Amino acid sequence: MKRDIVLVFDLDDTLYKEIDFLKSAFNDIARFLSSINNKPSEIILSEMIHYYESGLNVFDSILEKYTISHVSAKDLIHMYRNHKPQICLSQERMELLAKLKQNVFKVGLITDGRSIQQRNKIDALGLSGYFDDMIISEEFGSEKPNINNFKFFINKYGDSFRYIYIGDNTKKDFIAPNQLKWCTICLMDDGKNIHKQSFDVDITNKPKYVINNLNEIETILN
Repeated sequence: MKRDIVLVFDLDDTLYKEIDFLKSAFNDIARFLSSINNKPSEIILSEMIHYYESGLNVFDSILEKYTISHVSAKDLIHMYRNHKPQICLSQERMELLAKLKQNVFKVGLITDGRSIQQRNKIDALGLSGYFDDMIISEEFGSEKPNINNFKFFINKYGDSFRYIYIGDNTKKDFIAPNQLKWCTICLMDDGKNIHKQSFDVDITNKPKYVINNLNEIETILN
């Protein structure tokens, strides 16, 4: 018998590493730039990653380096946002999501971002079959920490369920679900997250649990 739980996940840096999406996009862009300036794409990719790690504007920097005037940073941003990412869900994540879907009432997703970009990630990761509901901020009309993104689930399924949210962004992920008295779980940054974590926030915005591995969710459910 399924537990009376609605379990909702964040996407980026929770179910997969967003840095993998970034590198996938950079790889596509490097191949494109290589085709127009005959520089090996591997070298261009390495330079783009260096600019990123140095905190520089990657697209302005790479276009300036190779004096490419007929392509704009805006063009590269469009490629970044709309490319088909080469990313995958780990076997461990797939097994966990499959198990959770069998054991709880509903599994949902709340993610901020543009529709095409987030849908491309979801498709590449093969996530659609694991989730009963997916809230993407551009499609929904608001983004975290807007409380309405979380109220969607309560409005749909009612007050008789226990609601749990799992995310990673300590600046915005836990504000709304805490206000709604959800159980909140933060997946610790392993050093690869795009947005670095800080727990120096008001107590009302802190997650109830902090975990190092998503498999620890099962322990909390038990």
